[in-house]
Amino acid sequence: MTDRGFALDDRLREREARDLRRHLNPAESVASKTRFADDPKSGAIDFGDPELVFAANNYLGLADDGRVQRAAETAARTVGTGAGASRLVTGDTALHRALERDLADCKGTERALVFSSGYAANVGTIDALGPDVVFSDELNHASIIDGCRIGATETVVYDHCDPDDLAGRMAARADSEAGNVDGESWLVLTDTVFSMDGDLAPLPELCAVAKEYGAWVMADEAHATGVFGEDGGGVVQHQGVADRVDIQLGTLSKALASQGGYVAGDEALIEYLLNAARTFVFSTGLAPPAAGAAREALRIAREGEQRDRLWTTVEQLRDGFEASGYEVAGESHILPVMVGDRRDALALETAVRERGVVAPAIRPPTVPVGTSRLRVAPMATHTDDDVETCLSAFAAAGKAVELL
Repeated sequence: MTDRGFALDDRLREREARDLRRHLNPAESVASKTRFADDPKSGAIDFGDPELVFAANNYLGLADDGRVQRAAETAARTVGTGAGASRLVTGDTALHRALERDLADCKGTERALVFSSGYAANVGTIDALGPDVVFSDELNHASIIDGCRIGATETVVYDHCDPDDLAGRMAARADSEAGNVDGESWLVLTDTVFSMDGDLAPLPELCAVAKEYGAWVMADEAHATGVFGEDGGGVVQHQGVADRVDIQLGTLSKALASQGGYVAGDEALIEYLLNAARTFVFSTGLAPPAAGAAREALRIAREGEQRDRLWTTVEQLRDGFEASGYEVAGESHILPVMVGDRRDALALETAVRERGVVAPAIRPPTVPVGTSRLRVAPMATHTDDDVETCLSAFAAAGKAVELL
């Protein structure tokens, strides 16, 4: 009989051979220091010794903050543990609306709309708009790439953070036969903080190019919301382009320590998305505890104390890594410690882990060949002692694997 299956064991062996097979490693808690276990499959979990976590997107350290936990508990008790239905049926609550008002206020927009995840927000928004052409940064997140595959008629990829290349590609499109079609819709798409490189999109320059050609700009603030800007509004706020970015999008699952995503913009955008974004229309509303937690985390983020502590920690780490001889890329709270070779990065990750610090090796195909690195993501709740432990671990590990 002909086998028309999927040969999954072969696929797994291929991944193993390429050092690409991943495993689940349960954590005891979501905190700056916790215990992990090897993947137990279906067996019991056996946690090891506590380790410092410099590998999470919980940038403000609010995932285990008592205030945020109490807000989630209050929401569960007063509203319910789940929304129970799509927002367009019976899953729309006063808590969802309060969170959206706070997000819109923080982002400086007329309205906001909360989705079940940042991934759903990206895919749903791009699909609903259905742009004829998307101009997308070459290092944009997978959710943007998938949104373009589903919703865009054509996707043009421009060089990373390069407004001149964007301008050249827009000019070429405008001069082409296809680009002269009346009513063709163009959308420029970019992350604002790139999660593997830690650099920032040059939004003023990108907006200027987009305006010249009549295109809209959509900025994904997933790694920036709550961290950048005087009010925690993100890089859009930090770079002063809130009035020039048509669509601001992000997640509630990183600095805001919850779950979900959002889109912020004008009234017409939000009204259209709640009618046309399939990932919104056909998904159960965000769980009330997640909405309550995100709202309280946003309030704390806007106060600024957690952000100030995070940036102090970032500066201490960057200075310490560079003093040890490491090259640290980026200009944000994400610190890529550059290594180069894939196997060297994996060896450094293991050596650092043996010294009680968790910092993941990022290697191809996630990043280009020859640019493997360890991605260090501090939290506002890391202490000075934690920072010193991390720096000491990297210094000793680098010497142990002969990288320093």
